[in-house]
Amino acid sequence: MKMHLEDIAARIARQSDLSVECREFLRVPAISAGLYRLKKGEKDPQTPHRQDEIYYVIKGRGQFTVGGETASVGPGAFLYVARMVEHRFHDIEEDIDILVLFSPAEVA
Repeated sequence: MKMHLEDIAARIARQSDLSVECREFLRVPAISAGLYRLKKGEKDPQTPHRQDEIYYVIKGRGQFTVGGETASVGPGAFLYVARMVEHRFHDIEEDIDILVLFSPAEVA
């Protein structure tokens, strides 16, 4: 499957009005991608994953803790989480939309 950046952006935009916590929009053996959404004040229910992860914050603000370190995150934040490391978003100040990439593809 060949996708251009415009195609990915359009998929994210189409899903931006959905009230779904996480919506996958790309899956190939080496990587999967989705839009992860948390509302203001919502708790992040994540547990460690068996895949490496990259998060890119599209909009919103909150805190992110990984491996015992906490940082404020907002639009443009780029976060890496190694497989099986505890992590979560918390203290969500504004609804937050996050592009999430798993490598290899997340096990469904």
